[in-house]
Amino acid sequence: MSRVWFITGSSRGFGRVWAEAALGRGDRVVATARDVAALDDLALRYGDAVLPLRLDVTDRSQVEQVVKTAHAHFGSLDVVVNNAGYGLFGMTEEVTEDQARAQFEVNVFGALWVTQAVLPYLREQGSGHLVQVSSIGGLRAFPLLGIYNASKWALEAMSEALAAEVAGFGIKVTILEPAGYATDWGGSSAVQSDALPVYQGVRDFVAGLWSGSVYGDPKATAAAVLAVVDAEEPPLRLFLGAGQVEQMREEYARRVELWEQWSEVSEAATGTRPSA
Repeated sequence: MSRVWFITGSSRGFGRVWAEAALGRGDRVVATARDVAALDDLALRYGDAVLPLRLDVTDRSQVEQVVKTAHAHFGSLDVVVNNAGYGLFGMTEEVTEDQARAQFEVNVFGALWVTQAVLPYLREQGSGHLVQVSSIGGLRAFPLLGIYNASKWALEAMSEALAAEVAGFGIKVTILEPAGYATDWGGSSAVQSDALPVYQGVRDFVAGLWSGSVYGDPKATAAAVLAVVDAEEPPLRLFLGAGQVEQMREEYARRVELWEQWSEVSEAATGTRPSA
């Protein structure tokens, strides 16, 4: 039987690629987006196999209603992809309160509302796969992206705990961690803070790091995502993009080295243990 996918942020980027990949192999897709008109071409190409629905993931009551509608329409929800999100570019001092709160409303709370809305259906059917779209920035933080990184670190922690909470119900959780891809993440969908001149040196440093970067093809991720949702035992975390394992091996080696250097101070912080 074909699976039923529920994908947020289906109008472009990864969400569109994965929706088309699922539909192309005969699965059915609940494709959601804030601008539902952007999904018209999917409906024309795939007919009844796709259900386009308008969804703002920050509106919890709307999320609950849309999930209810989706389940009633197809009768099940098998793969739920929390893909909706955007990038916020700004030094920590530069980001406004509204910008920071909006970032968390979409990247963290939006995923939380969708997760909470679908879990009763997944528990009842005793199966399902939650795919949470994080970022390589969910494991390490970069200048200029601190608040964005913070939102993805929050998503990672929530999803790791979730995986342990729902495993007994037959529900699987996978966190996807894409590297740099040629999506609109850094383009029109991104938010830029006002720049403080004092940080220009840091901006120049970051620009130097990113110059010459080769971005991956979003369409190339489709096979990886299909492989994960088809796996009997899918991974909790999966990098998307070349070279990430090597980079994270180096990053965690630096962390362990630093922890070891300070281990005596850490151990002493326990205080005096009572004698047996």
